[in-house]
Amino acid sequence: MITAHSHDNDGNAAIRLFCEMQRDGFRPDNFTFTSVISAVGLVAESEKHCQQLHSRELFDGMAEKLVVAWNAMISGYVHRGLLQEAFKMFKKMYLSGVQFDEFTYTSIISACANASFLLLGRQIHAYILIKMRVKDLVSWNAMLSSYVNSGRMNEAKEIFQEMPEKNLLTWAVMIAGLAQNGLGEESLKLFNLMKLQGFQPCDYAFAGAITSCAALGSLKSGRQLHSQLIRLGFECSLSAGNALITMYGRCGVVGDARNLFLTMSFVDSVSWNAMIAALGQHGHGVQAVELFEEMLKEGILPDRITFLTVLSACSHAGLVEEGHRYFDAMHDIYGITPGEDHYARMVDLLCRAGKFSDANDMIGKMPFQPGPQIWEAFLAGCRNHGNMELGIQAAERLFEMIPQNDGTYILLSNMYAAKGLWDNVSRVRKLMRDQGVKKEPACSWVEAENKFHVFMVDDTAHPEVNAVYSYLKQLVLEMRKLGYVPDTRFVLHDMESDQKEHAISTHSEKLAVAFGLLKLPRGATVRVFKNLRICGDCHNAIKYISKVVGREIVVRDGKRFHHFKDGECSCRNYW
Repeated sequence: MITAHSHDNDGNAAIRLFCEMQRDGFRPDNFTFTSVISAVGLVAESEKHCQQLHSRELFDGMAEKLVVAWNAMISGYVHRGLLQEAFKMFKKMYLSGVQFDEFTYTSIISACANASFLLLGRQIHAYILIKMRVKDLVSWNAMLSSYVNSGRMNEAKEIFQEMPEKNLLTWAVMIAGLAQNGLGEESLKLFNLMKLQGFQPCDYAFAGAITSCAALGSLKSGRQLHSQLIRLGFECSLSAGNALITMYGRCGVVGDARNLFLTMSFVDSVSWNAMIAALGQHGHGVQAVELFEEMLKEGILPDRITFLTVLSACSHAGLVEEGHRYFDAMHDIYGITPGEDHYARMVDLLCRAGKFSDANDMIGKMPFQPGPQIWEAFLAGCRNHGNMELGIQAAERLFEMIPQNDGTYILLSNMYAAKGLWDNVSRVRKLMRDQGVKKEPACSWVEAENKFHVFMVDDTAHPEVNAVYSYLKQLVLEMRKLGYVPDTRFVLHDMESDQKEHAISTHSEKLAVAFGLLKLPRGATVRVFKNLRICGDCHNAIKYISKVVGREIVVRDGKRFHHFKDGECSCRNYW
């Protein structure tokens, strides 16, 4: 029953039952402690301070403070971001004479990484090397997990290579770590290497590989992994199912994500969050809000991630009233204190809708000083609406806070370029050079013929780029017949009119779309991915292209999805 409550995400009920068990004279065994410590973690995740929990009372009342209990308390603090409390508990454990184990080290090294306590982390690492005479597989895996959880993947790779032996957990931890830290290609290669080494993947390893497909936009690989999951009998896995929802959403097939969500045998808050996020990314704001309301009716309590996803959905769809209502409900109804990321979503929502006065009021009433997230959202809104005065103010704040961030310079430069203020553009670019800031190059990629094809702006490197340019010229002739006129306001350099038209015709997303049309089977949807926001002319051009060729084209840029079909876009020009 304790385990059932834990699996049902009802930590308080599990802990209450454990206390009743002790009062009735039943002595807990290791399995009991494992289940109740899981419940401790659940409650620690939902409360502000561990001291407020029944489980703290539970810990202090234990006749024998087992190392697993100490570890659970430290881990609970670390997961809640209460790092000072974690360090105090670690010190108290040491003074109590309790022997540390590999899981203690895992949590405390993660705490050191999150708090940027490099010296302390190195001291603990050295202590481990000296005291841990027998470095068994469990110890190696724990050390690997600590570096992976801390996002220190270079060190994790070194440990992985040094390990004298590896088991399925080793591979799964490394595959998931690479996927979650933006190293999707490496993750998939490691997944395939694991199978070549004779290991049959577990559902956790599958989840890591599927997460990599989501980041890369590899729908074909993701579907292959889904088929393997079913063949191996893991279709009921919650972790793999949640990863699949995200993968289908991130690969542009939100319908498949929805079908999977509806047919999963069990869903949790992560499943709901993933589905709401998928709908929001595709501009289905109303459906995302409806799903959120359905989640509440099902009795699933939203967490801070849920509110991030639903606020993002409102922002992409321009649902200002709904966004305000959910933002207020966070604290007033659910007792969740909004963080800077939630305020940033609200500022983004208001600025996208052109409500700069309301956004300014919200920033002024924030209970803390606005950080970069806030001003980045504000600046992006100013860029969308051409609000030069407020945009300059936001940019100045960002220059003070994060002077090495290329996005600030680019947005400000783009604002000046749109107004034809080329002297100001030159000044911004000189400032970039003086600060040693380099612009992230725009690139787009498309999956065709079993590989990814990457295109840069004005590309000359791709082996078939000449055919792409030739095909684009043909398309433009047909597009012009339908009324397409290149919008040279999105050219960011001062040049002659005909040069501007050429410059804008070589944007990476246009090249990737043309290549996909050339190489993919007739009638197949073309799915293009871009690292930065799609430009206004490309957005308009691809609408015309979809009408000329009679095919659906999906573009995922740095912010959201655009589904182009029959000359229209799913975003309704609101992005």
